[in-house]
Amino acid sequence: MLHVEIYTPEKTVYKGEAESVQMPGVNGLFEVLKGHAPLISALSEGNLRIKQDANDANSFSIKGGFVEVLNNHISILVEGVE
Repeated sequence: MLHVEIYTPEKTVYKGEAESVQMPGVNGLFEVLKGHAPLISALSEGNLRIKQDANDANSFSIKGGFVEVLNNHISILVEGVE
């Protein structure tokens, strides 16, 4: 499993486990799964989807930011979330 954290300048939006995370990168949508190589990437405005399992997912509309992936831990820093 992946450990996922989403932060805005004001608060922590989400902390939890996931099977995968889809994010809107500046060059298009990409997905991170368990065992992904280390990564730092800019994010554009769009939908971020956290899939906990086959039947459960959370979706957030983000206003851009950055993501760091390291050792199955995903830290997402965004300007705003709806």
